[in-house]
Amino acid sequence: MIRALPPLALAALLAAPATAEIQPYAGQDARDVASLSAADVQAILAGEGWGLAKPAELNGYPGPAHVLELAEELELTDEQTASVEAIHDEMTRAAMTAGAEYVASEEHLTKMFRAGHAEPDMLAALLQSSANALSRLREVHLAAHLAVTPLLSDDQKETYARLRGYGGGTGGHEGAGHDHPQH
Repeated sequence: MIRALPPLALAALLAAPATAEIQPYAGQDARDVASLSAADVQAILAGEGWGLAKPAELNGYPGPAHVLELAEELELTDEQTASVEAIHDEMTRAAMTAGAEYVASEEHLTKMFRAGHAEPDMLAALLQSSANALSRLREVHLAAHLAVTPLLSDDQKETYARLRGYGGGTGGHEGAGHDHPQH
């Protein structure tokens, strides 16, 4: 079958995978924010987690959005639901603010290089701005996990871990005020 292909078609088929490997950023040059996909920007600006709270989530500190999604299975009381909703709402507001700062910093960085005006002092300032905004964004999400965890019973935390597909046991942080299952 391969011999029946014209030589140019055969050459194109053989070259395609190599080209894809050489050009992993092809098509990304038109992004407003070079370092973030449109989906990333949308999630960040909406105050979504974007995976920033994984150290908490995967180690026994449930997140407010997922706790609310699993409210029925976790058998949350009305008081728990109200408290977690308040934490979630505050987290979302703060995350939208910090996220907008992070996206703006990354967009400014992209524009500096795109315009051909990249220089060391401006680079350092923009990188610091971006790092500070990302740090604030992570803190917002991680702090929300810290705030939610003590509101849940041990059984609820174990159910949460099971429903989220995390391993059992503890995250190695037992002790005073730290009796949380590993997620």
